[in-house]
Amino acid sequence: MALETMSAARPPSAAKVARGLGAVIGRAALTGLITLVIVLVAWQGLILLLGVSPFIAKGPLDVWNWLFTVPNAAVNRTTILTNLTVTLGDAFLGFVAGLVVALVLATAFTLSRGIESALMPIALLLRSVPLVALVPVISLITGRGPSLVVVMGAIVVLFPALVNIAFGLRSSSPQINDVIAVYGGNVFTALRKVALPSSLPSFFAAVKISIPGAITGALLAEWLSTGQGLGHGIVIAVAQVKNYEVWASVVAITLVSIVLYGVAQLVENLVLRRMGMESSTGA
Repeated sequence: MALETMSAARPPSAAKVARGLGAVIGRAALTGLITLVIVLVAWQGLILLLGVSPFIAKGPLDVWNWLFTVPNAAVNRTTILTNLTVTLGDAFLGFVAGLVVALVLATAFTLSRGIESALMPIALLLRSVPLVALVPVISLITGRGPSLVVVMGAIVVLFPALVNIAFGLRSSSPQINDVIAVYGGNVFTALRKVALPSSLPSFFAAVKISIPGAITGALLAEWLSTGQGLGHGIVIAVAQVKNYEVWASVVAITLVSIVLYGVAQLVENLVLRRMGMESSTGA
């Protein structure tokens, strides 16, 4: 009996950890591949089903040729990658700003209902007003530089991330909180020891929702104000009837969004598996 107990208490072997890690990565890669196939099939199928003119609608093979086989393919790739780099940088700034603000506010809401009552209507207001209407006002305050991009991305990310994280922080077990209180712990101890770890699934859900939101905010800011990145490049390409560039830009940002979402899903699975919470994600 003692030997069985000692055997059960042993940490998992390196081979077992490697197999588990490989399984998580394999599932993430398979999910990404299936998503990509579905997107490509739906894209080509809709073009054929709707009968859109080939001059306007470009299929996957058309975009591939424009990026890799035509004589100017290298120039075309450089154009797309340059704009994509700017957009990803803008999206990253908005993503980080929005997520940090959401985490701080969610923590404050958990500690004080009064703070929630005072600040939640403001978050709802920012979510309710169309972003197109906010851009001119924000640009008057921040100018047309990086500050505008950060604010726009943060606004898009803030509300869904705030709701998810706040829900996660409040989902901790009341019984465990009572135990902490009995042993002399305060609300900050309960927050650090119980609420924050138990909110990890909700936090990662907020991260996955925030990735496409931050990219949308960056594209909108570039389109309406900054004059840089894919958002501006798509508008110029549409005006100049550069349909191949328009479709290639859309494909590039879509693929990046899928990859980033998959990376976030992979990190979530690894972290929750490490903490023994893999059942929360259905792993």
